[in-house]
Amino acid sequence: MSDDEESQTPSAEKKANLEPTISVNVISLGCNTGSGLFIGTGKALANGGPGNMILAYLAVCLGVWAHLQTLAEMTIAFPTSGNYIDCADRWVDPALAFGAGLAEWLGWTAVFVSEGTFFVVLVDYWAKGSMPEAALLSIFVAICLMVFLVPNQYFAWLQYFGSLVKVFLFIFNTLISLAIIGGAGPSGSVNDGSAWTDFPVFKNGFGGFASAVLLAIRAIGDQIYIGVLGGEAKSPRHSMAHAANVVPWRVSVFYMVSVVLASVLLPSSDERLLGGSGSAASLFVIAVDDAGIKGVPDLINACMIIVDEKGRPRWALLITSVVGVILTYMSLSGKSLEVLNWQISIISASFFINWAIVAFTSFRFRAAVKAQNAPIFSGTYSWESPLWPLAPAGALVISTLLLVCLLYSSIESLGDTGFTAYNFFVNIIGILVIVVPTALYKIVLRTEWRDPAAADLVTGRRQLTPEEIILMDSHYSRPLWRRVGTYVKLW
Repeated sequence: MSDDEESQTPSAEKKANLEPTISVNVISLGCNTGSGLFIGTGKALANGGPGNMILAYLAVCLGVWAHLQTLAEMTIAFPTSGNYIDCADRWVDPALAFGAGLAEWLGWTAVFVSEGTFFVVLVDYWAKGSMPEAALLSIFVAICLMVFLVPNQYFAWLQYFGSLVKVFLFIFNTLISLAIIGGAGPSGSVNDGSAWTDFPVFKNGFGGFASAVLLAIRAIGDQIYIGVLGGEAKSPRHSMAHAANVVPWRVSVFYMVSVVLASVLLPSSDERLLGGSGSAASLFVIAVDDAGIKGVPDLINACMIIVDEKGRPRWALLITSVVGVILTYMSLSGKSLEVLNWQISIISASFFINWAIVAFTSFRFRAAVKAQNAPIFSGTYSWESPLWPLAPAGALVISTLLLVCLLYSSIESLGDTGFTAYNFFVNIIGILVIVVPTALYKIVLRTEWRDPAAADLVTGRRQLTPEEIILMDSHYSRPLWRRVGTYVKLW
């Protein structure tokens, strides 16, 4: 077949259907590679030491895999606009759907606020305290609102560009970290591993792990929006299955490589780490600065300021913006680190609660499929999570671990302060603001528990179009090495 003839075949349609996959993969990767990786690791190292930090991020990375595998199965079969919230409503209970939506909204509102705190940290690296915090927060809010309000097409390109910057920053950080460990820089020296040998590896015991794992879930725990993106793609079967397989690996590589390098670069006792007694800064910026390499800390700091938040529907955006702005400026009334702890508690709780909701919904979904003998997984190119119920069961186990860590942190404070009512409330506030309204919703509205035999397995059910089948035929006709190649490209 000639090139001219091939251009007249459905290949153009296939290419169009691939575009959502590219967006899902690149944007999701970049959005997970931000302050949680480049700044949050410093606080995790300071609180938990290198051993606890690595175990904490490893546990959350496993949870990301379990969560995405579970979410993908339901999203591919029912790519509805409400996604997991709609799934919880139709297969479990409307009250659970309310709780899921509330958790996601609270989580991302708190993310918006915490990013303002991190923005102040990053800019203050240059300002050295010369700019009022209120002015920096105002700049942050103005930038974010402008980004939120641009048309969707330009917003998507901003997301894509910001994500590519974060990917570049990860690669650059990895290479420069290896160079510093090897002794690069005018004032550098070969790292002898003293951060592991001369300081506690598992600092603060289980409390250190609990602090680190809650920071880790804050950094990479929200993969729900990938289901929303996949549900809106032209080919959810291709896009979501691809994302469910590739995103956990990419996120795990990014984070595990970074935290291992971070554990070698600086000791957990360094007072400049976020959470120490000195000024807050990125662990990687501190390490490069210590090596005496000029210009590189400024480049890293500038890349980390790239904003790539998510939002969209106008009324929801307006309400969220107002609440987010109010909470952002509330940080001026007290110490930024204390406000950040409140935000981390809300974010962590909202993310792992939704992990648990998605996992439980999966069990109810499967129960409905079995009760109705529905042909959900018998169609052409139907997709189901491998080794089910390993993925939802794993997500529930890790969610339970995170709940235990949250409760432990609320009772046992790091250091010698012991139990305090203030620390207890700070840590459980995220649970309270989600669970209490959900319970009230259930009681007041008397919502019904869905019967698997009568649960809705029809509305929104997606059947593959002829063009999608051609796309899938083309994908699986490729040699294995070419299919694997689609999982590593960044365009």
